[in-house]
Amino acid sequence: MASLAGSPVGPRTLAPDRFEQVMALAAMLLLGCVIVAVTKGVDGLAKVPPFILLHLATITIALALTPVMLLRPRGDRSHRRLGTIWVLAMFSTAALSFGIRTNQWGGFSVIHILSVWTVIQVPIIWWTARNHEIARHRSAVRGMVFGALLIAGFFTFPFDRMLGRWLFS
Repeated sequence: MASLAGSPVGPRTLAPDRFEQVMALAAMLLLGCVIVAVTKGVDGLAKVPPFILLHLATITIALALTPVMLLRPRGDRSHRRLGTIWVLAMFSTAALSFGIRTNQWGGFSVIHILSVWTVIQVPIIWWTARNHEIARHRSAVRGMVFGALLIAGFFTFPFDRMLGRWLFS
């Protein structure tokens, strides 16, 4: 008689779960808001410092790749290549954010906390993928998408920030 305690649970699927599907949809909506905001604010782009434009470009790349990475098959060569572009875009976005300052708290805002977390977490995401630590990699990516993309992305629109002014103008 086989013991249930020793029975394997079964292989974990790499297919996207409901949370990942919702995050992919949220990333698409956020990307849509960014595109609409930039389209509406196109006349103001010439006044935006190149540093901020580069920050906007790198996060737009990450936002565009996020639904693709969350919804497509995982573990193949395309996933690894797109994932490399995604982590480079996320790391670049976070690093560039340190050059964007406010008039409070020594020039930093609350969103910069997520930038510090991103600079630390992105190499972990890359390392866990390289070492085939699938569960840890997946968990880290989910946290990064939820925190550094979706939460931080939401907070780029209120509080009289550039994208919010453009979007709601």
